[in-house]
Amino acid sequence: MRRNCRQAKGWARFVIVIAALAFSACSTLTPEPDPIDEQPEIVILPPDATVEPIPPAKPTKPIEPPQPPTVAIVVTSSQPAYADVAEALTHHFEDAEIYDLSDKSLPPVSALRLINDSDSRAVIAIGLRAAQSSVAMAGVPVIFSQVFNYQDHELLNANSRGVAALPPFDAQIAAWKKIDPTVARFGIIVGEGHDDLIAEAELAAERHGVDLRVQIAHSDQEMLYLFKRMVRNIDGYWLLPDNRILSARVLQELLDEAKQQNVPVAVPNESMLKLGGAISFSTVASDIAETIVNIILQIQAGKLDRVPAVTSLSEIRVATNDEQLRKPAVAKSSTQDSILDVDR
Repeated sequence: MRRNCRQAKGWARFVIVIAALAFSACSTLTPEPDPIDEQPEIVILPPDATVEPIPPAKPTKPIEPPQPPTVAIVVTSSQPAYADVAEALTHHFEDAEIYDLSDKSLPPVSALRLINDSDSRAVIAIGLRAAQSSVAMAGVPVIFSQVFNYQDHELLNANSRGVAALPPFDAQIAAWKKIDPTVARFGIIVGEGHDDLIAEAELAAERHGVDLRVQIAHSDQEMLYLFKRMVRNIDGYWLLPDNRILSARVLQELLDEAKQQNVPVAVPNESMLKLGGAISFSTVASDIAETIVNIILQIQAGKLDRVPAVTSLSEIRVATNDEQLRKPAVAKSSTQDSILDVDR
């Protein structure tokens, strides 16, 4: 019995030794793990250490637009058609001198001599007489406005440019169609020399899907004859400020005939509504002034050759005659100028 216990104890010691050797062998056979790379050192600045700040970029100074040069403003007379534009121009040219040719004490020759002796860099001529005198005698570039028949007076040359006497036809048709969507056929009678104007009107009519009928007249009597033939086949008539074919007598006969035929007539200023015009499409003084300023800035930059012979306007003023259109008036004005005064 004791022998068996001694044998069991011997076997136990043997098993423990074998297990220890096996564990030792396994530990030597297992590969060691790869060494871990050292992490980069994180440096913490002491409290009194500072980092040099990056200076902010200097703000870019805005480019100021060029200031309009000193100009002289010559007006044919003091009537509102001219005076309103001159007044609007004074908001752009603080030191502008205004010369009124209706002042008997200052004839055109004397006025232009004063202008040529001054430091004016351009002349703004408003009305036909002012434009004729300025283009003929000014020693600096001339920009004219409020002149319809400029072709007849050779106002365009290498040193002069013009501004349209009428608002854009596109805006006129759009306004008329808005007031009366039923109009579809328009008529115009004008004197010779207005091919560009006719082309503009035809393009605008095509764009708005209306029919435009144009006739060329050479006298007021021919105009009245053509109108009486045309009026029965149109829904509206455009009266243009062409004083070569329009007299006071013919004007009244035309308006009376239009009323009898129930055809509304569009006139170029509001004062003609009381004569029988149905709707007026007129220019805006501030728009004319801004257009002139832009032309002068181009001239100042040495780009006169890039300025069109006649620059179009962009704004329109609309007013209606309640009795003729039976529509509420869309604008009111105290303007007293007449269509026959546009070129005088």
